[in-house]
Amino acid sequence: MIEISKKKPHFPIIPALNKYLRTYQRIAQLPLRYDDLLRHSDAFPLIDHKGQDTLWETMVYPQHMMQELDINLTSIYAILKTDGDMSVMEHLKVDRIDYCTFGNSNPFRIRIINNFNDNYDYFYVKKADASRVYGLELEHLLSPNQINFLVHQQTLIEEHIAGIPGDAFIGGYLKRQDINKVRIAKEFIKFNERCFVRLLGDMRSYNYVVDITPDFDNEQYRVRAIDFDQQCYEGKRRMYLPQFFKENNAIVALCVELINLKTAEQYQQEERTLIMRRLEQARERIKDLLEVMCADTISTPEKIQQLGQELAAYHEDQAFAEVQKMGDLLRLHLKATLAKVKREKVSFL
Repeated sequence: MIEISKKKPHFPIIPALNKYLRTYQRIAQLPLRYDDLLRHSDAFPLIDHKGQDTLWETMVYPQHMMQELDINLTSIYAILKTDGDMSVMEHLKVDRIDYCTFGNSNPFRIRIINNFNDNYDYFYVKKADASRVYGLELEHLLSPNQINFLVHQQTLIEEHIAGIPGDAFIGGYLKRQDINKVRIAKEFIKFNERCFVRLLGDMRSYNYVVDITPDFDNEQYRVRAIDFDQQCYEGKRRMYLPQFFKENNAIVALCVELINLKTAEQYQQEERTLIMRRLEQARERIKDLLEVMCADTISTPEKIQQLGQELAAYHEDQAFAEVQKMGDLLRLHLKATLAKVKREKVSFL
């Protein structure tokens, strides 16, 4: 059983990271801050359609304040979706504001509804934690998924990532007779590899979603991380491998049952190759990001030392044990892991 840190400290956005975000159009002037949403007058538990507590609370605000919030939050949605063009957003309004006390980021989830057809969408307002920002940016650059987020001072705005929560998928969909279990096992192996290569931790089943896409002869599956707070934070190497969390045991058992070692190694190599290609395509941006990470503090000295020693043993390279920053550990880890793809030293990191 993996023992995870109960509460990760908040790491603020340093000037160098702010400069990086501005360079790559992640900074926006917003009409509202995270703290503004804390001024609610009441709240009540949000219950799902099965009568279960979702661990979210629906916020209640004074009427005069709600009118202002409606304008500001729909404006933020327009900035996120259409670069601020409000002409196509006039028929939208805020339907609900939910708050979650579970986890590190304490997010507000904003439900935006279309007045014409009642269709709705979500986005999130969070405290801008540096670990999460690095995680979002690395996901955007090194994974097959595009990530849309914005930062304003210490407020973070995130687009909703659609999919079936991993715990709900394991508890329900995995038991379906018509589901393609081999494809699920393959995707989980590739997801496991993606997390390890870029050191994204804590991928328990409720921290990712499964996106199901109908194909002409079956279904395709993609596992997508939705929690990035544990980017380069924990000290144990196993924390960056979803296969070691007990919440994922059912899918791990599927992988063991259906995928032999040779095929698993093939899938891992395929994923590393794709990451290598993405890295080569965005090498300057990734170099800029890693340079900022190497100067930032996003973990504790004890955790950095532990992870350095464990990665030194894994890669058989003592250089990992001498590193004092998580950014440097990630850079070395990317070099060592992706060198196995090119069969040569990765020189541009």
